[in-house]
Amino acid sequence: MSDLFAEQLQALRARSLHRKMREIGSAQGAIVDLVGKRLINFSSNDYLGLANDQRLRDAATAAIAEFGVGAGSSRLISGTQSPHLKLENALAKWKETQAALCFSSGYAAAVGTLPALAGKSDVLLLDKLCHASLIDGAKLSGAILRVFPHNHLGKLESHLEWAKREHPNSRIVIVTESVFSMDGDRVPLRELIELKKRFGALLLLDEAHAIGVIGPNGRGLAAEEGLNEDVDVQMGTLSKALGGSGGYICGSRSLIEWLINRARSFIYSTASPPPIAAAARAAVEFLASSEGEHRRLLLWKRIERMRESLPADAARPANAAGSAIFPWIVGDEQAAIDLSSGLQIEGFFVPAIRYPTVTKGSARLRITLTASHDEAQIKGLGDTLRRLSATK
Repeated sequence: MSDLFAEQLQALRARSLHRKMREIGSAQGAIVDLVGKRLINFSSNDYLGLANDQRLRDAATAAIAEFGVGAGSSRLISGTQSPHLKLENALAKWKETQAALCFSSGYAAAVGTLPALAGKSDVLLLDKLCHASLIDGAKLSGAILRVFPHNHLGKLESHLEWAKREHPNSRIVIVTESVFSMDGDRVPLRELIELKKRFGALLLLDEAHAIGVIGPNGRGLAAEEGLNEDVDVQMGTLSKALGGSGGYICGSRSLIEWLINRARSFIYSTASPPPIAAAARAAVEFLASSEGEHRRLLLWKRIERMRESLPADAARPANAAGSAIFPWIVGDEQAAIDLSSGLQIEGFFVPAIRYPTVTKGSARLRITLTASHDEAQIKGLGDTLRRLSATK
């Protein structure tokens, strides 16, 4: 058996698809310590620089002193502690929904929620570039699954017509993201909601990469476009701009009560550590403040600076700097690895993203901006990318 795994690993190496973990010997930030070398970090989803923020540190420390480290049980047994409920109340207030429910991870939120929303007789319609967690959740549901090309509303409309015709008594759920994690582009949300309403479908919107970045006080794309009430299931993460760990669902009280009773990844998981919940609540309260909004607007200044700094011929989707994600498309897997290695030699940490995270032949560097980056670091990356790309 061990030889079989060795052969499979060698096949991955031959296709430049082998992965390995990297040890970071420091806190998250614009500069990290990678195996003894300090690098400027353009790979983190810590968009607002909160992962090492003193507010979150203090909240977690205080919660450890009062509640200890572990929750000790699942939420439905004895694991629901005060920090969990205070976090969920803060999330619902911030997102302007009736209720919220937290999961141990964003992945757990997806694979627990989708099977609770749809069963074998229902229809799930997914954007082709949905995150793996959403795809896995859709498959676990056992529902009839159809995928539409990325942001292709015409094909989505065709799928909706088919679903209403062939499955008139079934629940139809559209699943998409507000900001797509590997391309950084946005969903055409207003037009998609018009289709949803016309066909009587439900909408699950994953705001993972929009939360903290887009909308008033970082409440996401739905809030920015004034469509909050038209999204049936708002999914998000505590692990990116909020600087902590975990996932959440926001929506109606009946939706949240249903998930408490039917989302298996919630029911059968030990509750998140109370200090993590306390830190996440501190992040939510920070974002809801004027100081938090100032931090978000600072991030957008950095995003605009990066847009100006990247070489004009960058082979990246025309997302018009609609998020903090800048994909630098390379294509060939080994070429992407080589470019990443070249950047590391120059002092920049931007790992190569390859299949199966992205489609074959679309390997890339995924550059992410945070409010912690300064203009010199951003200009330095742009200049270095221009120079290294010119030598290829």
